[in-house]
Amino acid sequence: MNTENLFSYGTLQQEEVQLATFGRKLTGTQDALVGYKLSMLKITNPHVLATSGKEFHPMVTFTGNGQDAVEGTVLEVTCQEILQADCYEVKDYKRVYAPLRSGNSAWVYVKNE
Repeated sequence: MNTENLFSYGTLQQEEVQLATFGRKLTGTQDALVGYKLSMLKITNPHVLATSGKEFHPMVTFTGNGQDAVEGTVLEVTCQEILQADCYEVKDYKRVYAPLRSGNSAWVYVKNE
């Protein structure tokens, strides 16, 4: 089975969100996304609100500043699960492939500008 790295700094780290989105609890390792800063987004999508239980979700924006970093978890997912994560995330986010502090890279949802 081919796997992908998915970096989460928000609700995809929650067990209940993982179970609802992927049907299983994911394993992961701590890492950081460098060159991004964290802000908050008000969620209005009823499905996402019900799944996460949170009205405000974190969102990262690219700064390009190596001093900016967002801590999170690198989750190991299948290619199919990446598509399932795409369905969970609202239109305010887009998925990009980005380098991490560890030297690895991962898919991550960032502000859709």
